Amino acid sequence: MAHLALDKQVVNRCRDLALKIAGPIEGLIATHTTVAIERATLRLLGVEGAVKHAGQWFPEVNVIVEDLRKEGVLGSGVLWWFVNGMIQEKMTASELASAVAQRKIRLTQLPEASADELTKKARDLCQRAIDLLVERRKQRDALRAQLKDPFDPEGKNGPLLYVIVATGNIYEDAIQGRAAAQAGADAIAVIRSTAQSLLDYVPHGATTEGFGGTYATQENFKIMREALDEEGRKLGRYIRLTNYCSGLCMPEIAALGAMERLDFLLNDAMYGILFRDINMKRTLVDQHFSRRIIALSKIVIHTGEDNYLTTADAVENGHQVLASQFINERFALHAKMSEDLMGLGHAQEMDPEHPNVFLLEIARAQMTRDIFPKSPIKFMPPTRHKCGDIFYSHLMDAMFNFVGVLTGQTIQLLGMPTEAMHTPLLQDRWMSIKNAKYIFNGAKDLGSEIAYRPGGMIEKWADKVLGETLSHLEMIEKKGLFRAIEERAFAEVSRKETGGKGFDGVIGRAPGYLNPFFDLL
Repeated sequence: MAHLALDKQVVNRCRDLALKIAGPIEGLIATHTTVAIERATLRLLGVEGAVKHAGQWFPEVNVIVEDLRKEGVLGSGVLWWFVNGMIQEKMTASELASAVAQRKIRLTQLPEASADELTKKARDLCQRAIDLLVERRKQRDALRAQLKDPFDPEGKNGPLLYVIVATGNIYEDAIQGRAAAQAGADAIAVIRSTAQSLLDYVPHGATTEGFGGTYATQENFKIMREALDEEGRKLGRYIRLTNYCSGLCMPEIAALGAMERLDFLLNDAMYGILFRDINMKRTLVDQHFSRRIIALSKIVIHTGEDNYLTTADAVENGHQVLASQFINERFALHAKMSEDLMGLGHAQEMDPEHPNVFLLEIARAQMTRDIFPKSPIKFMPPTRHKCGDIFYSHLMDAMFNFVGVLTGQTIQLLGMPTEAMHTPLLQDRWMSIKNAKYIFNGAKDLGSEIAYRPGGMIEKWADKVLGETLSHLEMIEKKGLFRAIEERAFAEVSRKETGGKGFDGVIGRAPGYLNPFFDLL
């Protein structure tokens, strides 16, 4: 595979700056929890019920955690109160959760066991939960071993063909996912219903109505996983399942995804801050716990840097993408993730009318591949400059596929000819898969047959982006990540440290905070 002659000292300096930028955030993570982390903790213990409230099913974990937050005692950790309730009432986790959610038991009014007894019981429960996640991971990996699995984190086998389904009805999504797999897709992403990331609870059960996508729920995960596993057995190859692990329920989605054997989760350190106006502290604390679960389950994350280029000019702001990738990498390492689980994201979003645009796109794509050689890079298709001309759109996707196979991308989210018009139809996916298979096969080894000219346009552009990235990270390190985001360091978006949604769900840890998952994970 061809490589660029990048300055390794500059790359190393960028990584050093990312480490310094993450330092103060790691201090925040170590001293705070959130309502979502506490809810995820209960879910890992097996609390999965719901109670009817105002005509809707409301998760028991929300009732329990919200009551403790209102009483001002959540800083001790939900397990302090919940495990004590299990000891005092001699109930299982699911039995106690049901009783508390129905207001039959109030956790803070029970006698308290000793700290030693509480800690031992909590640790035993958390260890059992972790053992279950490991067992789920082994089940998933056993099926991968049984079937043909084309995935290679370094992209040496060519990009995975990755497509989306988004009907709003999970049963229709399962049908469309099967059809895409039959046409050749390697991975299916179920697009989440519009604005679910802003819900501070996970909807309960299977859902058949969504707008622009389908709700992410545990039951929906299970339905899609079973459908793709069945289809994979018929086809003789493993089909990967993707969903969204971002927003106000990031840790809970990670837990549910791990339980239901998902392969990929869209999980970013800053996406929710920039594009959903979720509070900075909430997002950064939540992403750490979610990634600890993801690391244990060996799920590949996808980060969201591709979105930066939908709001900022892609020609002028490629350095923001690379700077964010370095920061995302650092946060993932802090959460004990290995490089082969970091699906760092980027996109082909430059103006197609720009002179030599493909040389510039190749430069950025190859630069990303070379800087993160062990990471399963996720390459996103053109969207910003698409219009109603489906033929031109299809051509743009073909050139995107060509850049992907040339530069050795790992995961290729296929563009659709109707990208700018409506939710893709089955025919659109078939056309996109056929397009990609033709190009991936026809140019399979092109990257190993060419070399980039020293001092040429491609190499110079990559050097320019890398140099600008270094300057950008130096600025962020000097100001601090929070202030830099407030001053539009990424995607031309400004957010405030105490603003955004979910700030009231960030809780300082009290002395004696109890959550053995942090140690055991």
